[in-house]
Amino acid sequence: MKIEGVPFGVTDWSTVPETTHPGTSGVAHWRTVEAGNVRIRMVTYSAGYVADHWCSRGHVILVLDGVLRTELRDGSVHTLIPGMSYRVSDDVAPHRSSTETGARLFIVD
Repeated sequence: MKIEGVPFGVTDWSTVPETTHPGTSGVAHWRTVEAGNVRIRMVTYSAGYVADHWCSRGHVILVLDGVLRTELRDGSVHTLIPGMSYRVSDDVAPHRSSTETGARLFIVD
């Protein structure tokens, strides 16, 4: 990832408007800041959330709370708990997220 056109900035996430994105089940609540060529998000998945699509976008994801299950299209499954992260480039490993308990993530893409 090459970060370009991003000035120094501080984010108070409680002031960033929240958008709701339904999954196959459950919902994702996003707080999103876009700066230069970077999208930065605080995402909360409800209990029982299952993504409604395979994502091919690159991300760096840090789990802050809860348990995140990430399935890759190749069939492998990765379970992340608070303090764990993953990273993936664009178009390398299509993936989708789910959580039984709910999860809160910090995502840069």
